[in-house]
Amino acid sequence: MSMESIAWNQLYRRAHSPDEDRRFSMATARRILAFARPHHRKLVGFMVLSVLTATLAVLTPVLAGAVVNAIVDAESSRKVSLLALGIAGIAVADAGLGLLSRWLSSRIGEGLILDLRTAVFDHVQRMPVAFFNRTRTGALVSRLNNDVIGAQRAFSSTLSGVVANLVMLVLTLAVMIGISWKVTLLALVLLPVFVVPARRMGHRLASIQREAADHNAAMGNQMTERFSAPGATLVKLFGRPEQESAEFAARAERVAEIGVRTAMVQVVFVTALTFVSALAVAVVYGLGGVLALRGQLNAGDVVALSLLLTRLYAPLTALASARVEVMSALVSFERVFEVLDLDPLIKDRPGARALPEGPVAVELDDVRFAYPAADQVSLASLEAVATLDARGGEEILHGISLRAEPGQVVALVGSSGAGKSTIAQLVARLYDVDAGAVRLAGVDVRDLTSEAVRGAIGMVTQDGHLFHDSIRGNLLLARPEADEADLWDALTRARLADLVRSLPDGLDTVVGERGYRLSGGERQRLTIARLLMKQPQVVILDEATASLDSTSEAAVQAALAEALAGRTALVIAHRLSTIRAADLILVVEDGRIVERGSHAALMTAGGRYEELYRTQFAEGGGDVLTVAR
Repeated sequence: MSMESIAWNQLYRRAHSPDEDRRFSMATARRILAFARPHHRKLVGFMVLSVLTATLAVLTPVLAGAVVNAIVDAESSRKVSLLALGIAGIAVADAGLGLLSRWLSSRIGEGLILDLRTAVFDHVQRMPVAFFNRTRTGALVSRLNNDVIGAQRAFSSTLSGVVANLVMLVLTLAVMIGISWKVTLLALVLLPVFVVPARRMGHRLASIQREAADHNAAMGNQMTERFSAPGATLVKLFGRPEQESAEFAARAERVAEIGVRTAMVQVVFVTALTFVSALAVAVVYGLGGVLALRGQLNAGDVVALSLLLTRLYAPLTALASARVEVMSALVSFERVFEVLDLDPLIKDRPGARALPEGPVAVELDDVRFAYPAADQVSLASLEAVATLDARGGEEILHGISLRAEPGQVVALVGSSGAGKSTIAQLVARLYDVDAGAVRLAGVDVRDLTSEAVRGAIGMVTQDGHLFHDSIRGNLLLARPEADEADLWDALTRARLADLVRSLPDGLDTVVGERGYRLSGGERQRLTIARLLMKQPQVVILDEATASLDSTSEAAVQAALAEALAGRTALVIAHRLSTIRAADLILVVEDGRIVERGSHAALMTAGGRYEELYRTQFAEGGGDVLTVAR
C-alpha cells in the first residue's frame, strides 16, 4: 500500500467515524459475539489467512534486498534467479491467499448481513401498528441497509485488519531493527508528522461530511414525499412548485459547495502527506546510504529498509484508526440492537393454541384500552426527534361489551374518534386490551396463536391498500396456494372479473404503488376479492365505502354482500344507510356503547342514532347493504 493510499484511507475513516468519546459496551460486545458465533470457523480461518498475508508482505522487501546484495557482491546468477523465483512465488501465494481471504470475507460478511437483516425484519413484522404510525419508513430501511452493512464490516474488515496489521507491524519492526535500529528509529520519529495531521484534518472533514449528509437526507426526504403518487398530487393541488424547486436547489447547491471544499481539503491533505512520505523515503536512503558507504550496511539492506517503510507506516496508521473503526461498527450494531430491543407487545403466550373448529362468535367483555405511549413502541431516532412525545396512555375505551353471534352482522356507528376503529383493531389483535377480554369462539385472543387469529379474521379498510405488484400477486397474498380458478372466482364475486379480463395483461397487470393505477372503487373491490380469497370466518369492514362515489359504492356494496354471506361481521360506517339491514347496531360515543338495537328500534327510541340518521339522511336515499343469508 502506498503512502497516498494510506492517507486517503485515514481521511475516509476519520470523516465517517462516530464521536470518539464513545465507550465500548461489553453488553453490546457479548451480543455481537452471539451473532458471530455461527461463523466462528470461517472467522478463525480468515484471521489465519490474514496473518499469512501479512507475513508474505514482509518477506518480499527482504528478498528484494537480498537480490540487490547478490548483484552488488557479484554472486552467482543461480542465486539471483532463485531469489527472483522466491519473490514470484510469494506473489503467486499472496494472490491465492488474497482470493481465498476475499471469499471467506464475503461469506462471513454476507452471512452476518443475512442474519442481522432477517432478525430485524422478522422483529419489525411483530411490532404493533402504533410503531409504524410513528416511525419514518426511510429511517427504518436505513437500519436494514446502512447500519447492517456497517456492522458486518467489523468482521469482514476491521477484525482481520487489526490482526494482520499487528502481525505486520511486529514482523516489520523486528526485521527493520535487525537491519538497522538507527534508520528504524528515525522512521518512527517521523510517524507523528504523518498521523497527527490526519487526525486533525479528519475531524474537519468529518464535520463537512456530516453537514453534507444532513442536506442529502433533507433532499432525500423531500424527494420521497413529493415523488409518491399522493405527495405529487398534493403539491400540484396545494403546493407551490417554484418554492419546492427553490428549496431543493438551495440544498443541492450547498451540497455542491461542500463537495468542492471536501475535494480541496482532501487534495491538500494527501499532497502534504505524500510529501512527508517522500521525505521519509529520502531520509532512509540518505542515512542508509551513508551507513552503506561506511560499510555498516549493505546496499540491499538500504533497499529493503525503504520498501519496509510502507509496511511500517501502513499498519501503524491503520492501528491508530482501529479505535475509530471499532467505534463505527459498534454504533452500527447498537443502532440495529436498538430496534431489536423494542418490545413487540403482541406476542404468543406459551401454550397458545389454534381456534376451535366450528362457527366463530366475536365477544368483547368489559374491554378497556389506551393506546401505548411513544416510549413503548418507538425510538426518537426513528422519528427524527430529540425526545419522544410524552403523551399517550389515556384510556379511550371504557368498559366495552358486545357479542356478534356466528353469521350475525353487528354494526358500529358514532362520531369520528368515538372508538369504533379501535374496537375493530382489538378484535383483529392489532393491539391487546388493557383490561377485559376479546374472545373468538369463546377463547381469549391472547390465548390463541397469531396465525389462528390471522386465519380467522379478514379486514377491509377505507384506504384499500395494495402492494406495487400484479393483481395476481395482491390476491395470492391471502392464499398463496390458490390456483387460477380460485382467483377468477374471487374476482367474479367481487364484481371485478370483467374489468380484469379487459386489461392487456389480465391478472398480471401491475396496480402501481398503493394501487393508484386503479380507481377508488376498483381498488376497494380488489381488496374485497383478496378477502374472499382468504375465506375468513370473521369479517371486519372499517369504513369500506366511505370515500366512494355512489356508482362505485353500489358495486362495492354488491361485492361486500358476497364477502359477508354466512360470516360473523363487524361493520363500521359513517354512512348509516349502509348498515340498516344489520342484525344489531351499536352506537359508540366517547369510548362507550350508549345505544344498541335494530335500525327500527333505535329510530323509534329517538336517541343518538336517530339524531345521526336524521342529520345525514334528512332527504332520504342511499343504498342498503343486503347480506345473503
